[in-house]
Amino acid sequence: MTARKRNRSSYRVFRLESWEAFLQLITKPPYSNWAFRGERDERWPLYSSLSRYLQNFGVSRDAWPEQEGRILRIFKRKAHQFLDKPPGPDDDFQWMALMQHHGAPTRLIDFTWSPYVAAFFALERTLADGVVWAMNPARIDSSRAIKPERMDPREKGHFARYFLKGNHRFIWMGEPHTMNRRLIAQSGTFAVPGVLDMPIEDILRDADPENILAKIVLTNPVREVGMRELYRMNITYSTLFPDLDGLAKSMGYELEFHWAYNPRTMEKYHT
Repeated sequence: MTARKRNRSSYRVFRLESWEAFLQLITKPPYSNWAFRGERDERWPLYSSLSRYLQNFGVSRDAWPEQEGRILRIFKRKAHQFLDKPPGPDDDFQWMALMQHHGAPTRLIDFTWSPYVAAFFALERTLADGVVWAMNPARIDSSRAIKPERMDPREKGHFARYFLKGNHRFIWMGEPHTMNRRLIAQSGTFAVPGVLDMPIEDILRDADPENILAKIVLTNPVREVGMRELYRMNITYSTLFPDLDGLAKSMGYELEFHWAYNPRTMEKYHT
């Protein structure tokens, strides 16, 4: 296991060569109580799906607040056709969590309290080096006069006041009051950035990033053992996405696993 500091942002970066090294790192302080996010490419910055969409398709920054508010209004107006119990009309955070659940671009960034779930998302479809980001919710703070706890997006009017305009550089972390099945299955939580034009690692640059953020790179040799161990822990798409889509997606790894032999080498396991 190797660790280094990134000069630009000063958060710790670990480059791990084995599953055992990952277990040693995440089961001990300080990271044992942090939240985690897995990405299949360690080169990707920590942007929300909304940030990526707006930037990738050239939407003018001047239009971002109006366009984000617009898709939220459209979703609220139309989603009732498919919902037995829609969220309250003013519960913007609950609506965004629902949008995120069904694949809409939102500013919510999925995290999990389980490093194993994060490792699954980092390893399952990667062909290169995956990454598990670790963030310390207890140390997330803001140097501005208004603190993140006062910007709770679950409170009526707070999303429009503190988030939509994109004027406050901070991170808020938490869950909606009512959690859906996927959030429960994944031990999920959300990081909610106050701005959309910079990734989380840059938002936290001036806020003691070494004690708030860490980047754990899982090099490609980690994948074979890691995925096998996660499978034995029953961490699969079918358990993390408890519906027919999750079950179907889980068939991918079933191609790589067999109880009697290694499908890569055809070597039989000892009995």
